[in-house]
Amino acid sequence: MTNTTIIAQTTQWINSVVIGCNFCPFAAKAMLRKTIRYVVLPEASLESSLEALVEELHHLDHTVDIETTLVIFPDRFADFEDYLDLVGLAEDLSVEQGYEGVYQIASFHPQYCFGGAHEDDPANYTNRSPYPMLHLLREESITKALDHFIDPEGIPERNIAFAQEKGLKYMQLLRAACLEVKG
Repeated sequence: MTNTTIIAQTTQWINSVVIGCNFCPFAAKAMLRKTIRYVVLPEASLESSLEALVEELHHLDHTVDIETTLVIFPDRFADFEDYLDLVGLAEDLSVEQGYEGVYQIASFHPQYCFGGAHEDDPANYTNRSPYPMLHLLREESITKALDHFIDPEGIPERNIAFAQEKGLKYMQLLRAACLEVKG
């Protein structure tokens, strides 16, 4: 599969799931302004993935017109537990590199499962992406956006309620449709 197809599928997921279900009320602005950077790392090792993370943090430092970066792992970290290890190491490395409070790392994975949730809970689809990925966000931008949003603390609960109301089959089909996109 080409990087172009992987990016097209990820973009479709953002449009139809993240924005379409209003899971992230700030994503539409970044899509409209074309300020999302997509970095595809096929067959990346753990070490090269973490090196790429640091490179992307540095890239965000020097590229103010990029609001957020999605680092996508199409051929790696398929196992959710292995992916969670990557997330933990990425967060630790971000702090070690002096980026605590500057960038936030959000996690998305095809098998995402909230702690204590059943794997078939539709709520997991709020974070189930076409591919394992790390989402790098500017903390300052999040703070500014939340200042203009009513009840930002309620976003996760609203997302969970929406997904559960729509049901498992709906959420599965919505995400599956993204994988049908060709680049």
